[in-house]
Amino acid sequence: MSFAPAAGAAAATTIHTDTQGLAQGDFALPVPGGTQQAYYAAPEGVKGAPLVLVVQEIFGVHEHIKDICRRLAKAGYFAVTSNLYQRQGDASAYTDIPKLVAELVAKVPDEQVFGDLDAALAWAQAQGADASRLGITGFCWGGRITWMYAAHNPKVKAGVAWYGKLASGHGPLIKSVAFDVAGALHAPVLGLYGAQDSSIPVEDVRAMEAKLAAGNAASKASSFVVYPNSGHAFLADYRPSYNAEDAKDGWARMLAWFERYLKA
Repeated sequence: MSFAPAAGAAAATTIHTDTQGLAQGDFALPVPGGTQQAYYAAPEGVKGAPLVLVVQEIFGVHEHIKDICRRLAKAGYFAVTSNLYQRQGDASAYTDIPKLVAELVAKVPDEQVFGDLDAALAWAQAQGADASRLGITGFCWGGRITWMYAAHNPKVKAGVAWYGKLASGHGPLIKSVAFDVAGALHAPVLGLYGAQDSSIPVEDVRAMEAKLAAGNAASKASSFVVYPNSGHAFLADYRPSYNAEDAKDGWARMLAWFERYLKA
């Protein structure tokens, strides 16, 4: 079964956000060892917009992830994303998820990802984004990274994790998981999950909630919303998993979360 972006699944529901009023485009992000394919979107002519790092889902950076950046820019944020698998290969060349994980995703260590996200932060700050108001959001693979980066970088002020793994990672290079860092977050994270997600049981969410409640102030301020009728990837409007009602609600909750912690 294929859910690759190129398949064009659920095309009738796919959201396309225009670029009116935005500065946006592809660029080469300087990262350790070279450059990385990246994309940004920001309110045109605005300096000092809060910064949101957007972390790709398992398929890498494609049009849906770029559209997420444009939606955030329309809401007043400087959003930037980069191809975090680029050193390991081309995610867009895969249509089979297990093969993609085995041959590419499993070879991506967290330390590499953290360094690349730090580089994206530095680049955005140089372009005029306000790095003192730093948020991060990610989807699927990027949802897990959202939890991990919120524990890695003390500059993060808020995170929103969309259906990211909590009790595991992808592959043998993973040294710790969200459960391990739950009590030591630098910023509160909002978790948006689906009760019908076969890859992330609700029991994991409840266990994560307990770990957060026993943690520091940022951990205690974190929260979950679990949508009873949604499974994995319910925001992915190009896939059959899309749930328009829950996606709309989750998006509104994310914006409210960022409004609270990044614009106050």
